[in-house]
Amino acid sequence: MTQLLLRIFVKDYQQTKDPQVRQRYGLLSGITGIILNLLLSGGKFLAGTLSGSISITADAFNNLTDAGSSVVTLVGFRLAGQKADDDHPFGHGRMEYLAGLLISVIILLVGFELGKSSIEQIFHPEPVVFSWVSVGVLIASIAVKLWMSLFNRNLSKRIDSAAMAATAADSLSDVAATSAVLLGTVVGTLTDLSIDGWVGLLVSIFILRAGLGAAKDTIDPLLGKSADPELVREIEKTVLSHREVVGIHDLVIHDYGPGRAMMSFHAEVPMSADIMEAHDAIDHIERELKAKYHILTSIHMDPIATDDERVNEMRNQVTALVKGIDSSLTIHDFRMTEGPDHMNLIFDVVAPHRFVLSDEQLVETIQQKVREMGERYYAVLQVDHAFVES
Repeated sequence: MTQLLLRIFVKDYQQTKDPQVRQRYGLLSGITGIILNLLLSGGKFLAGTLSGSISITADAFNNLTDAGSSVVTLVGFRLAGQKADDDHPFGHGRMEYLAGLLISVIILLVGFELGKSSIEQIFHPEPVVFSWVSVGVLIASIAVKLWMSLFNRNLSKRIDSAAMAATAADSLSDVAATSAVLLGTVVGTLTDLSIDGWVGLLVSIFILRAGLGAAKDTIDPLLGKSADPELVREIEKTVLSHREVVGIHDLVIHDYGPGRAMMSFHAEVPMSADIMEAHDAIDHIERELKAKYHILTSIHMDPIATDDERVNEMRNQVTALVKGIDSSLTIHDFRMTEGPDHMNLIFDVVAPHRFVLSDEQLVETIQQKVREMGERYYAVLQVDHAFVES
């Protein structure tokens, strides 16, 4: 069904990196959500009115807010699809994350209000009238919401959308919530137990849980989370496949919304290489990365000594020394300058963000261990922290 809808309503649906195609995905998801949620909300309002059930009426309000969330999704994808301008040179892609965040806030508010109403029903119970119409509406709602969850999860995976993932999570929580309402209706009828309020409270907990999960998924990219480790490994593999480059470091990936990213890193090249050939290779790598990963790339070229045996041997010794402190530490930009009575070993060391030692303590520890290699050696270093997960 999803494939059929994409073929009919989304032109060039396979070009998922194209902002215009992403906008059409959002349009399809939003319109589908609005129509189905309005139908479900109307049916549950009718069922809640006939039965006098607070849990069914609460579920109806839940579907009504889902329809509002679909409107937010529509608007968010529409705004995210706008082209870059003077004020926003990287485009408006983060509007999609903001749309997902707004959806999660709506989910949390609904869960909170339903929780309040359910607690009132627990302390002041009212009789619930059994109705086959209510049962039929609830069963149909479970089936529809299950399909909507699968539908939006499929779309989310195709275009890597946090907003659609939030919508899918919300639909799945609705399946659990409506199932609880259905079970409560049947049990309450068969046993004469007043559990409608308790079921409504359970529904609100499902909704709050889904809202918190959706909020985390949208807040993380807005705050600037670490890049996908698998993507980092693929980028490193691509860059190092070029013989002109012997290493990379200081990789930074900025996320400006799905399909809109910028990347920078330092590429180490032999200092003996022809400068024009190395520069040409770097230009080629930038174009290759943009074409392969759809990431605008800027590369800084670092010349290093690769054919000096003394430098190579000392680099290996310092690397082993640093690894002896902690295996997670790495060094780069290693070079040596010799004076009349001492030798400076100049390099950067990369430490995890939550390393056990402070930057100052780490520098002092490494300098002490370098001094132990010989009185002539002195370490000149600075501590870096990786912007990507290793």
